[in-house]
Amino acid sequence: MVSKGLKKANLLDHHSIIYILDESASEVLTSRGFVKDMTLSNVRLFIGMIIVVIALFAQFYKKRFPKNRDFLVGCIYIVFNGLLQLIIYIKEKNAILFTYPPVASFTSTGLVISSNLPRFSDAYTLTIASVDPKSIFTNEPVHFTKCVT
Repeated sequence: MVSKGLKKANLLDHHSIIYILDESASEVLTSRGFVKDMTLSNVRLFIGMIIVVIALFAQFYKKRFPKNRDFLVGCIYIVFNGLLQLIIYIKEKNAILFTYPPVASFTSTGLVISSNLPRFSDAYTLTIASVDPKSIFTNEPVHFTKCVT
């Protein structure tokens, strides 16, 4: 019988190991009073919803596909997908969790938890940094590297 707290990963699958480690790090922080900040995820979902609405509009528009191709390519692929990629590249990077500051805390910034496990490497690095690096309450990011083997 498997315990509830026990997590299993396929040791031959790189992504499975990263997923279990990231999920465990997220659970530890949320159990310490940090609340997840889902704002960036909601913005990405909203942009995705706009893409779907434009695609539906183009599907049922009077002009059929070859004539509305420029509209589809311009709106969906260049503008909105470019915006999604820009958000991922600039803001999200390797982040696995964004948090609000704890309720009883005197700081006004939350945390960004990011991780890195290079392929064919056993060195897992967990980085904890402030959401707002320019805040007066911000300390240097903390890097924690351990061998996963």
